[in-house]
Amino acid sequence: MSKDLLRFATAGSVDDGKSTLVGRLLYDTKSVLADQIEAVQRASVDKGLATPDLSLLVDGLRAEREQGITIDVAYRYFGTPKREFVLADTPGHVQYTRNTVTGASTAELAVLLVDARNGVVEQTRRHAAVLALLRVPRLVLAINKIDLVDYDEAVLAAIAKEFAGLARSLGFADDAVVTIPVSALVGDNVVERSERTPWYDGPTLLGHLESVPVTGPEVNAPFRMPVQYVIRPRNGADARSAGAARGDLHDYRGYAGQIAAGTVERGDEVVVLPGGARTTVAAVETADGPLEAGTAGRSVTVLLADDIDISRGDVLASAAAPPRLTDELEATLCWLAEKPLRPGARLLLKHGTRTTPVIVGAVGERLSLDSEIPTWEPAPEELGINDIAHASLRTADPLPVDEYADIRATGSFLLIDPPTGNTLAAGLVGTPLAVAR
Repeated sequence: MSKDLLRFATAGSVDDGKSTLVGRLLYDTKSVLADQIEAVQRASVDKGLATPDLSLLVDGLRAEREQGITIDVAYRYFGTPKREFVLADTPGHVQYTRNTVTGASTAELAVLLVDARNGVVEQTRRHAAVLALLRVPRLVLAINKIDLVDYDEAVLAAIAKEFAGLARSLGFADDAVVTIPVSALVGDNVVERSERTPWYDGPTLLGHLESVPVTGPEVNAPFRMPVQYVIRPRNGADARSAGAARGDLHDYRGYAGQIAAGTVERGDEVVVLPGGARTTVAAVETADGPLEAGTAGRSVTVLLADDIDISRGDVLASAAAPPRLTDELEATLCWLAEKPLRPGARLLLKHGTRTTPVIVGAVGERLSLDSEIPTWEPAPEELGINDIAHASLRTADPLPVDEYADIRATGSFLLIDPPTGNTLAAGLVGTPLAVAR
């Protein structure tokens, strides 16, 4: 039986120890090859360190090693007997907040680190707001470097209390946030429980990661599947690889894609958007054969009862609860580019598997992260790198969209620079972060 998969991200301020924590997880779960460990040990000796610098297992870029900071998102894959993991180690420097948006966009859980000596700082609030904006459903507050405050329970309790207030203001439920005191350098409560924290009776970090539920809200949402590829008999190998069990491949027409939300099974009524045609599902297939039902996250080929003009970029959706079809969007933008955004800009918008021209209308309120509690402030004249703000958009083609707060996959999009193809912004349909004004 295959093990389930948890996608999670790390975040936190510079020097809070994210890379060391990730290195500790990899090292203590024996997910590192012997030659990698030897290379880290040699590099640590060259740096004059008495113990291995486990952050070197993650920070792979030369600039990262030279400066002692994380610059790009580092993805790591590891597993235990209980679960498989995909981990995104995101940068802590404010300059690279945009990378945190990238790393957290697909996370089902985030580990937010704070230094026990400094507590909640501005970048902690910034990252917590980004995680709330992206609707990451579960959060671990990892209070790191507890060995440097002599494992003082009072210090850690004060940090946990302050962060709890911040989390509530951002919309996190109390049971969605778990606080774990750790020392990434020494290993306290990372994989093994520490004897130096007898006052702590919660799980270790790995124990929590192994036991936290991985079923996200998308599983119970209405069915959505952007069509990525149409499988026709002109390529019989495609039909056979899709799991076609029919004798005559010339009658085969399948629509391949990854289920973004919900469940689909034979007999379900679906609507094809933006066209609006309705039909029923004849079969759900994979390369390994037919399925009784396909669920969110699964890549499948859907066969329909009727021959309908469907192509890449269309969306198959539940006929009983279809998405909204519109060419006017009120959205929240996370601006990722050095080039500023001004009203009237003509860009490309990528939603699911469809790309269409778009015009940026008015830029609304911007999220201010300078105070202890994030607030919305009056509209700026333009958006700069790392800015988060409301904006109105008008697309050339109508798009089937959901509110991001309801379904992340069909409620999100990218803005792209037409001349270069560079990604300029991550967009969220609606206003998924409700904080004070």
